[in-house]
Amino acid sequence: MTVQLFHTCLANEVAPEVAMAAVRVLERLGCDVEVPPDQTCCGQPAFNAGFHAEARQVARHTIGALERTTGPIVIPSGSCADMIVHQYERLFEEDAAMAARAHAVSARCREFSQFIAERGWRPSTLREPQGRPEKVAYHPSCHLLRGLGVDRQPKELIASVDGATAVDVRDQQECCGFGGLFSVKNADISSAMLTRKMDAIEASGADRVVSCDLGCLLHIGGGLHRRGSNVRAQHIAEFLDEAAR
Repeated sequence: MTVQLFHTCLANEVAPEVAMAAVRVLERLGCDVEVPPDQTCCGQPAFNAGFHAEARQVARHTIGALERTTGPIVIPSGSCADMIVHQYERLFEEDAAMAARAHAVSARCREFSQFIAERGWRPSTLREPQGRPEKVAYHPSCHLLRGLGVDRQPKELIASVDGATAVDVRDQQECCGFGGLFSVKNADISSAMLTRKMDAIEASGADRVVSCDLGCLLHIGGGLHRRGSNVRAQHIAEFLDEAAR
């Protein structure tokens, strides 16, 4: 199967190792991975800020870049996937032709953990991360959980790793406080939410926290680093790639 990787801005500009890990995991599943060269941003920052005309321009470009490809479009981000899957058609609700093109592209999109689970990732291909048992906390990003309805798949993938023990996190489904522009416009509230999230993760006894969204991970990981925590923040693509090597 040929799949297209929509690598997202954060992976491309800040954490390319996440995109590379996603490629390696997909290749282990027998996929030929292509990366559309014309892709840029999905347009979510502009959309969430209320700049819908600008978001529409970015969405039109993205649709054009992706509709020239074939196969499933895999996105290692719940927020970007939600933008393309649900918000593109909303942006073009008064343009029937573009809405149809948006629908055709969105129908091919799958968030990374969702796609991996659907393809039947097997525990037999995995080994213990770092060669030793570890306690793993999972953080469900808001767009992934509430926007896409993806909840079971990441948890099952984490549980499939021999030596990885999932731990309960207090108020697990609570937002980490990032929310893109929310963390800028409401910095004090965002910081308070982050503190609650970090306290809960550390109280769980986890060695690492795994999530499917880099925005959340940069927020949580940065906070854990600043407080000198030993808990490691990691994207699920890196987690599975590390476990399978």
